[in-house]
Amino acid sequence: MRRTPLGCMKMTQIVEEACREASIYHDAGIDGVIIENMHDIPYSFSVGPEVSACMTAVCTAVRSVCPLLPLGVQILSSANQQALAVALASGLDFIRAEGFVFSHVADEGLLNACAGDLLRYRKQIGAEHVQIFTDIKKKHSSHALTSDLSIEETARAAEFFLSDGLVITGTATGVEADPCELREVSQSVRIPVLIGSGVTYDNIEHYLGANGMIIGSHFKEGGHWANAVDPEQVKRFMGKIHDLRK
Repeated sequence: MRRTPLGCMKMTQIVEEACREASIYHDAGIDGVIIENMHDIPYSFSVGPEVSACMTAVCTAVRSVCPLLPLGVQILSSANQQALAVALASGLDFIRAEGFVFSHVADEGLLNACAGDLLRYRKQIGAEHVQIFTDIKKKHSSHALTSDLSIEETARAAEFFLSDGLVITGTATGVEADPCELREVSQSVRIPVLIGSGVTYDNIEHYLGANGMIIGSHFKEGGHWANAVDPEQVKRFMGKIHDLRK
């Protein structure tokens, strides 16, 4: 959006680009798509109503071009209640939430746990069908505050607080997640475990034990998150996934 420091596109352009990218993913056979305001850097905990309004417009448009594809939304930074409202209004299926359990220091500042308020809000607005997938020991953050808690203990806490699924990442966008952490967390909980960063064509095999893989950077030109989607890279990746599923 234009109000963000690097914003230069009109809403009509943002909607058009989102629908174009969604169509690329849909045509390549992707299992689902997450819509995110990734370009709104630097992120803020003070997410205004204009962000929710714009994200609702984008999500509604993407739903119209992908009527049957599972769709989700994440609104940065940690605007989890807003994401639920957007998902409900747009007919989406899930959100990705930061800061679900335990406090940590993110690059935006101190982020406290939100599970209690978030799930009460979900029930209040009638969005209980919208699933909440939650990051644990998330990227771009310091976890010194909870250094005495393992990732397995964090995972069990999120499951106890009714997370619908967990997201494991590396230390930053595009950085590989630890396959050992995937195995340890998967053995610790009974809810889905997703890999949220660093998956590529060359390392897919390390993450086949995951219930899902969230891929952004690898699908972009040059492997950089801020670039345009590379249709051939998406098709190549999904071709390998289809072969592995046989």
